[in-house]
Parts: sequence; C-alpha cells; structure tokens
Amino acid sequence: MYIIWGSGLLVSMMVAGLVVGYLLLGIPDISTLKYYSPPMVTQVLDRDMRPLAYWYRERRWPVPLSEIPDQLVYAFLSAEDARFYEHPGIDFLGVLRAVIKNVEAGEIVQGASTITQQVTRSLLLSRERSWIRKLKEAILAWQIDAALSKDEILTIYLNQIYLGQGAYGVEAASRTYFNKHVRDLDLAECAVLAGLPKAPSRYNPISNLKAAKRRQAYVLRRMVEEGYITRQEAEEAGKEPLRLERERLHPPPGSEYFLAELKRRLEERYGAKRLLTDGLVVIATLDGRWQKRAYSALKRGLSRVIGRHKDDKELPSHIQGALVAMEGRSGAVRAMVGGMDFKRSQYNLATRARIQTGSAIKPVVYAAALESGKVDPNTVLVDEPVTLPGPNPDTPWKPENFDKTYMGPITLRTALTYSRNVISVKLAGITGLKAIHELARRMGITVPLADNLSLALGSSGIPPIQMVRAYSTFLNLGDSVKPQFVERVLDRKGKVLEELEPVTQRALDPVTACQITDLLQAVVQEGTGRCARKLGVPAAGKTGTTDDYRDAWFIGFTPETVAAVWIGRDDHRSLGKLETGGRVACPVWRDFMQVTLRPDMPQAFPVPLGAALVPVDRRSGEITTPKSKKAAEWVWVVMREDDLPALSPGSGWFGLPSWLKRLNDFLFNRKPSSPFEEY
Repeated sequence: MYIIWGSGLLVSMMVAGLVVGYLLLGIPDISTLKYYSPPMVTQVLDRDMRPLAYWYRERRWPVPLSEIPDQLVYAFLSAEDARFYEHPGIDFLGVLRAVIKNVEAGEIVQGASTITQQVTRSLLLSRERSWIRKLKEAILAWQIDAALSKDEILTIYLNQIYLGQGAYGVEAASRTYFNKHVRDLDLAECAVLAGLPKAPSRYNPISNLKAAKRRQAYVLRRMVEEGYITRQEAEEAGKEPLRLERERLHPPPGSEYFLAELKRRLEERYGAKRLLTDGLVVIATLDGRWQKRAYSALKRGLSRVIGRHKDDKELPSHIQGALVAMEGRSGAVRAMVGGMDFKRSQYNLATRARIQTGSAIKPVVYAAALESGKVDPNTVLVDEPVTLPGPNPDTPWKPENFDKTYMGPITLRTALTYSRNVISVKLAGITGLKAIHELARRMGITVPLADNLSLALGSSGIPPIQMVRAYSTFLNLGDSVKPQFVERVLDRKGKVLEELEPVTQRALDPVTACQITDLLQAVVQEGTGRCARKLGVPAAGKTGTTDDYRDAWFIGFTPETVAAVWIGRDDHRSLGKLETGGRVACPVWRDFMQVTLRPDMPQAFPVPLGAALVPVDRRSGEITTPKSKKAAEWVWVVMREDDLPALSPGSGWFGLPSWLKRLNDFLFNRKPSSPFEEY
C-alpha cells in the first residue's frame, strides 16, 4: 500500500516538475520536426546513372517507414523501447526504476530514455549528462508525442540515429555494414543494426565482431520476449554467418579530376553547405566508357614513350598526360584525365595548367587571317628564311620550320597541312596580333596570350579544355560552345534545379569555320596528323610540338566529338628526341576516339550555304579545272550570286556547263541538309 502511495506521489512530483520546468527553462521549439529534413548525401551519377561519388557532412539517406522491414522496426523497439506505442513519450515506469537505481548509486548510472527522448536529444538538445538536460528532454518528448504520430516519430528516429562508421540512419548503416539497401536486410542483420545505438563503437561488427554477436543475441532474445519472433527463428538468425561488406564506389580511373572540377563548379552555384547537406542528385556529363578508354589510352601512350627512352631513368616518374573529350554540339564533357595520379597531385592539368601549345594554335591564327579577308585558303605565301626584330635590337628572331627546310611559294592549305612555321608567322604579321587575340577570346581562350609574333608558334600557355572549346568553333560552323559538366541536378524531392543547355557564342563566319575544318582534314589526310586517318571516319585536327620536344599535342574532332591530348613532363624537360605531337599525342587521340564511334554517326562535316569546293593549283593558287594536268588541291571558297557570270562556259574556268549548273544548284537552289547550314 505504501509503495503504491509512494509511487503515485513520485509521479505527481515528476509531473509538477515538468510543468515548472516548462515554465522556467528555455525549451526549444519542436515545430521543425513536423517537416523533418535532415542533412542528406548528395549523389553524383554518370550519364548512365551509375554512382560516381557521394558528398556529405552526415552520411544519410532518409527512407520512409514503408521501406523499412518490419523485423528491423521490431528489433529496435525490443532493444530500445518496448513500450513505445503505449507511453506518452516518457516511460514513467522505466523512469521510476532508473531513479531508484541512480539514488542508490548517488549518481546517474542508468537511463530510461525512450525512442522519443532519443529523438529529442539528437535533434534539439546537447548530450550533457545532467538533471536539467534530462528534465528538458522529458518535457520535449511529451510535447513531441502529442504533436506527432508514433510512426512519424519512429521514422525520424530510424533516419536520424548514429550507428557507427560514419553512418546516420538505418539505410546508411545497411550500406555501410552489408552493402545492401535497408529493405533487403534479413533478421540476423536487423538484429545487428538494432544493437548498435547503445554503443556504436563497442558493438561495431567490423572492428569487434564478437561483441556485435553478443549484442545481436541480446536483441534476438528481447524480440522473442516481446513476441515478435519465435525462439527457433532467433536461434537460426544467431547461427547465420554475417557477410560484412562496405558499400564501395568504383568510378572509372582518372575521374577524380573530373569530380573535383564538377564539385568546384557546383559549389560556386549552390554553396558548399547546400552541396553537402541538401541531398541533391547530380547527373554528370561523364560517360563511364569514354572515361575508362581515355585513361587507358593515355596510359598506353605514356608507356610507349617510356619504352622508347629506356636510358632516361627519370622519365617514368615525371611523364604526365591530360585528355579532354567534349560532345561538340552540346559542350558536355564526356571524359577528362587531368593527370595520371590524383593521390600524388590534385592539380588538374586539363583545366588549370597553362601549357605551350606549339603548332596546335595555328588554326586560330589561320582563322583570324581568313576572317580578315586579306587571304584565302588558296592564297600563296613564300615559305623562306626570315629575320625579324627580336626582344632587343642585338638579338633578331629567325623563326624556322621544324625540319629546317623551306618549300618556297605554297598555298595556305599546303602550309597548314605541313605545319610551316614561317607561313604562320607571316600570317600573324599580315592579320595583326589584336585581331588574333580578339578571335581567340571569342573562341573561348580566356588566358592572356603573347603580344608578339611568337604567338603564331604556340608560345602562350593555354589549358587543354580551352583549346577544346576553341576547336569546337570549327565543328559548329563558327559557334564556340562552352564545356559543361552537368546534365541535370535534382533536389531531394526530384524537382529539376538545372538541366544542360548548350551555351554558345558566335566567334567566326560559318564559311571561315568550314574552310579551317577542311584545312585540318588535310592535316589528317596528308600532313602531320596522318595517324588519325586510321580512325575510319571524317576527322580533322592539328598536332603541336614545343621546343626541345617538351610538349606534344593533338587536338582533333569528328562530326560529333572534340578531344585534346597533351603529353609532357612535370619537370619541364624534354620527352626525348623526335617525340612530336604526331608521334606521341595523335596515337593516343586515335586510340581514345574509337570509343566515340557509332554506326549512325554523320559521315561528313556540315557545310554552310555560300561555300563552294573548287580545285586550285598548288603552286600558283589559281583556280583550275577538275581535269587540269597541274597538281591540284581543293579548297572551300566564298561564292556569291554576283560572281556567276564569270563562271560561264566561255570563261574557261570549269569548261563544262553541267558542272557550273551543279555548282549553281549547290549554292542557291538546294535545301539545307543540316541545321548548321541555316546561317
């Protein structure tokens, strides 16, 4: 009788204490729990929806109660709060037992925290061990139980609780310990997870399997006592071997540089905090197959260089490479290798390194010259020794061709095909450095360029990704397309926050772009980039080699893809004699580009209206007839309807009325065969 009266008095005192505490203590607001939205993992997926990376402050994937197995719920209730669905947030009988124990010990030795109180402690209070904090906790638990349903409280608890190894919530724990989703857990695994809240470190099955098994046995026994499972089911679950396996991501090799660049760009748009806590889904432009091929092709290319210079013992530890591949129309970066070892150096050579380009810059110089109207592809310049003013009057500059020879009078087409340095320097002088600088900026080269004629030979350092953007101008008939790393970003509810839209800038006249593309096709078919000819599809590109063979480049494109390859050394020494762009970088480009081919890809580059392909004499540059006995090469020229009277059969240009008619139809009567011809 006295015990009953004493218990009633104690409970009354507790209730009175709660009321007083509510009035006197600073109690946090619980309204935010109604819209529980905890920090959550941002998932980064490749274009085929395969996971590349997880970014987070707390490794958590909230899941609804409907996706959590009943056995896991029962396991947690049995181990942590068997009367959860019966008490009002506070288990007074449990509190009474704990109070008696603590009074006897003279300190807090036992708790009686309910699941609701644990939610309160985790989300609203600190974890200090004091009577004041316990009083606040009890008040808040009572409020929460009145404001939320039991299922809502349980959902918050199972998604909020820390379960060791950096895992918050049951979904993260399931992935961490068993490499599976929580919905796929069996009874034995459920009991292991339910045993973790008491001491996540002590009962961690990865570091202390014996302790975890003892705790598992306790949870299973409690489930039997509460009637959730039979004794036989508990025994079978206890005997089941635990297959521990942490979830591991397997991004394609070399993709760390892409991911670092992607994260940097997203932080600029969303902020670091939101990126780590908002549970975004980022679908990146990276293509896993392309990335894997890019890394392996580059690695093979470096191995070939090392194999040719076995006496250079330092070469293997200093040779480096970079590759950027971009979808030509959209600007989607499909592959990026910014270095061969991210652990050794996080410096992204593909996006940040300013590397001298050598002759790879010449297409920009030629484009500026053609755009100026001062020359045409069939204009003849003399390839000859020249002496120009140097940095000071006593040191004149004498630019030389790579092979130290000179070809005499040649067309611009021939000059670019065989990468004649003297002609490039002359063109820069004719065009003017200001015009070249302005065009380069429109094409996407934003770094400062040399303010002297050495610019024409690639003395300026330019990141590979900017060179890729510049070359996209030719493929897109004058429109430079901005490289992009994101296909789509969604918030945690699936709402699309952004989606890839091509960002372009008009840089060149379409006909000029077509002319440069044709010249670069000649580089592949006849010139320094002949190794790319074996690709088997239309290809255009340019090699680049710097002084003493320190840098080897190849930048090229097909009707769909633009890619740049650079190979050099991080100590800025020579790769070795004759290690040119055509020998070193071009084979890597061709090797990689195999993965980009499709059976239905376009079999020709786009042609704008107003361009005509005509034969010219290699030496004089004069337009000739298709049947001329003179050595001929074909160039694209700008044609206007006013020019047609000069093309009459009597003029002797073509000599064949039928060919004139076809040209006339081609220029003025045909329909555009692609959207790029509508300029």
